[in-house]
Amino acid sequence: MTDITCRKMTAADRGAAARLLKAFFAEDEFYLESSGAYGDAGAPPIAQALDMFVARPEIGFVWLAFQDGEAVGMCIICYAISTSLGAMVGKLDDVFIAEGARGQGVGSAMLKALGAELKAANVLRIDSAVHVRNTQAGRFYARAGFRPLNEERIALLL
Repeated sequence: MTDITCRKMTAADRGAAARLLKAFFAEDEFYLESSGAYGDAGAPPIAQALDMFVARPEIGFVWLAFQDGEAVGMCIICYAISTSLGAMVGKLDDVFIAEGARGQGVGSAMLKALGAELKAANVLRIDSAVHVRNTQAGRFYARAGFRPLNEERIALLL
């Protein structure tokens, strides 16, 4: 396995992040099953979303994993305030590893580095969601230390 490095997306990384997000939206069967509830009308405004992360880093960031200099993994973190902790938490979403990089430890390395980045920024918890039928992702997150909340994520389009 080659070295995996991770960092926040910069404006120069927008193309790589857009490529990974486009693949996620097209390939992830669990996202596709729920996409209507998210308001996805078939062509997500990826460029607009990435521009917001570059322009407004206080709301969150795109976390990229690189292998041999190529972006092969990504996820999104949006900040929120937890009233139960009285502190910032990170909402983890859109976790994706490119086809040729799966099963090589990229996802685990990406989450470990993300945890260190967030901890250094005094973010005390990472919250995420897993599709009820995505047992592989559930096992992955359990190995990383995530615990089930016995809740289901829901959405209301405005």
